Amino acid sequence: MADSESLHLSIGVLGVSAGSLLLLVDNYASSPDKALITDTALGVLLLLFAALLAYSGVRRSQSHNAIFGSLCLTVSALWCGSGLVYILAGENIINGRNELRDAMVPGLAAFTLALLVICIVAVVCHEVVLSFIALAICLACAHQIAGLADLAFGQSATAVCYLMVCFVGAYFGSGRLLSYITQRKIQLPGTFKKDSVKALQNQDSNDAAIVGIIMNLLSASVLACPLLGVVPKLFSGHVPWLWTAGVFQLGVCVKSFRSMDTLVATFYGFTSILRFAEGYTALVVHLTNQVPYSPVPFPVVFSVLFFILALFSLQGGFVNTIYQLFFVAYCIAIAAEPQSFFQRGTQGVQAAIFVASGFVLFITLYNMVSSNKIPTGAGLLKNLLSRSNTFVLQTHDKDLHAPYLGYSKYADAEVLAHGCSVLAVFSITASLSSGNPLAILILPWAVVSGGVLHLICGFVAFARGKTLESTTFILYGIMWTVWGLTRFGGLYGDVRGLHLAVGIISFMLFNVLVTVGALFLNKAWFIYTFTFQLILISFLLDAVGMLPYGYDIGVTIIVGLVSFYIFLASIFNCTFKSPHLPFGDPFIKLSGFGSGKDSCPHLTARRSTSVHQIAEIMKNGGICGMPTDTVYVLVAACNRPQAVEKAYNVKKQAKERPMSLWISSIKQLEPVRQQISPVLWDFMEAAWPSSISLVIARAPWMEFFGLGDSSKYIGTPQSIAIRNPDCTVATHLINAVGPIAVTSANPTGEADTTHHNQVYAKLGNKVDGVLCDGPSPENIASTVVDCTKIESGQIGFFRVGLIPKSKVLQIFEEIQKKHVHGELNAGFETDIADLHRDLTVSQTDLSEIKTDSGIGCVTPADSQSSLDLSQHDQQEEESL
Repeated sequence: MADSESLHLSIGVLGVSAGSLLLLVDNYASSPDKALITDTALGVLLLLFAALLAYSGVRRSQSHNAIFGSLCLTVSALWCGSGLVYILAGENIINGRNELRDAMVPGLAAFTLALLVICIVAVVCHEVVLSFIALAICLACAHQIAGLADLAFGQSATAVCYLMVCFVGAYFGSGRLLSYITQRKIQLPGTFKKDSVKALQNQDSNDAAIVGIIMNLLSASVLACPLLGVVPKLFSGHVPWLWTAGVFQLGVCVKSFRSMDTLVATFYGFTSILRFAEGYTALVVHLTNQVPYSPVPFPVVFSVLFFILALFSLQGGFVNTIYQLFFVAYCIAIAAEPQSFFQRGTQGVQAAIFVASGFVLFITLYNMVSSNKIPTGAGLLKNLLSRSNTFVLQTHDKDLHAPYLGYSKYADAEVLAHGCSVLAVFSITASLSSGNPLAILILPWAVVSGGVLHLICGFVAFARGKTLESTTFILYGIMWTVWGLTRFGGLYGDVRGLHLAVGIISFMLFNVLVTVGALFLNKAWFIYTFTFQLILISFLLDAVGMLPYGYDIGVTIIVGLVSFYIFLASIFNCTFKSPHLPFGDPFIKLSGFGSGKDSCPHLTARRSTSVHQIAEIMKNGGICGMPTDTVYVLVAACNRPQAVEKAYNVKKQAKERPMSLWISSIKQLEPVRQQISPVLWDFMEAAWPSSISLVIARAPWMEFFGLGDSSKYIGTPQSIAIRNPDCTVATHLINAVGPIAVTSANPTGEADTTHHNQVYAKLGNKVDGVLCDGPSPENIASTVVDCTKIESGQIGFFRVGLIPKSKVLQIFEEIQKKHVHGELNAGFETDIADLHRDLTVSQTDLSEIKTDSGIGCVTPADSQSSLDLSQHDQQEEESL
């Protein structure tokens, strides 16, 4: 892990150094009359370096180094925006030096302040190299502003700043890369030190929030500059900065979901809508020479959503709430002024947001990496509500957003998805005149909020395994995108009629299937999908020219209100443990679907109290699902014979599928050690705990565990499989109840169970409890070793799984050497040459055998006995 972090840091620093070299050469060798590198070529190269830095920043931020990650992503955004501006200049969309200056200055000013803040925090945290790079690029941006404002200033100062970045970055990055290549055998002086930032930083912090604040700073700078007279007006040259901010905030949104921070993800999802709308407005003015009119309903509803989000953000501190209230004021200003982003009121609020973003950036970054904290009021709401029995805050740990059947760790995206649904439906309440559809500001509201963000939420829901929700969000996202571009993008006139109606009918048919699926989810989702069908009907009637007056307004308001309730309930329920705003029970309930947690306890495996509860269920004769170091299994206490028989019979077609015996430590076998051969005992000690299952000869010692007549369900008449799993949860549970009988948590013939929700879904109400630990850490089964002839120096392999065969053979050979030399068993005398010959024979000529599930396993060709290898292979494949 440390090596990969060092590699990503090297890539980032070398990327900054290479980009600085490009800008150094361009600034030093170019003159006001003639540039060394054409604007288009320079822009494309900067975009390539920006992509490299974005990759390095995202990967490095996963190691919780907020300063380096923020620096990489900030420089990436700087070069992305400026690169796009240079491309526009090279293609003559931006004409002349004055327009280039007006396009560049607002963005450069924002990044000058952002890099200065990063530099100050890096100095406080003793990050000398990062503070130097941030300061040098900050000065380069400041000098570039001066050079654009006054030709007499020249470009040499900018070139000198990038020269320093180039030298320092090349040395530091090369040193870290050389250390990575040589596996730290060669380390250049000054390239390594104790990672104080990583040690101090809160591991649960959301690094991406820093970049989101910087993007708000960038947007505010672009819109405040016309108000302050820095540039004459908002124009198409500012679109690259605004849309760069929007794209990066979409990335921050996804990264925040990955960091399990729903509220921050929702906030930056909302702000990205504003960024794209701001850029769209400037672009429309360039294309039509007409400032688009902003309808009132959308920004009013947007301000309400921002206000609700600000209230629930109180749990993170008053600073976040106050900061988000600025965006409430911003949306109100948009609603109050018909030309929105071009008018002084809206621009004045953005000037205030610029100042607020600067302070919030410093406070957030400083608190994230420093041991000394600036008070923000975090925890105050929790302390106030701790005395209340009515409102109980959720415990914001990993269990709050535990995935369902998915294999990726993301927070729940339903708050953002339903908030965007509210925005999308209210965006189309404004009626279009017969004139230019671009003249009314609807397209970005509908396409970004209804389309892009719905698609993102759909993919997040899919990663979490929420199949119906992800299908709904993706379907609606595609619908909003297609309808928005067609109806409000000027494409509607030529395609209006039967062809468009056929497409809408197709969406309606898909939505019928989604609505039927919602019957099994809850009442709120059913109403949501059903009312969305009414919107699709309005789209269809509009396409064929038969839309009744007021019908579209009415149904959009209905869907908007339904979506608003689900948004409010989602954000309320993810904040408070009690009370909950109801979603309603599903209209249709099926066994094993949707109601598992109500039928039997589903307890998180991360809490010791949960393990004790499951242990009590098992002591009372219950059978439970449990996570292991491989897949989920069904377990019963050996000292409860009725439970063992019940677990055996739960599985369909369980005959000839014997169970296995698991222990938490070899110490549990101490009372019967006399009945176990010394070689086998030592092999157990060396091989366990691990994902190795040992098939050993059956012996009377099994009666010691209180199995009684149920012992016939474990193993075969000749042998049993025994295992000591390398799993903390399993170990604690077995310590509490004693040795357990184990079988796979799935009906015979079905795939292994790899998630706790699958246990109940597959076995229904026959299970008395489930320990939940999300996706299985491994989908590879255990390695099954035949030890029935171990005393004669032979072992075989029924299956090679998670532990490689070479590792098992190495362990066995070490045990044999000890016994040959008399260290543990002086009476064990075997000629060394014969011993190795026997071992070699047992390791070769393994023949494939086929099980009922199609997985091939092997058995020693020359160690056949009365043991039924086929049965044991099937047993281990089912239960291990």
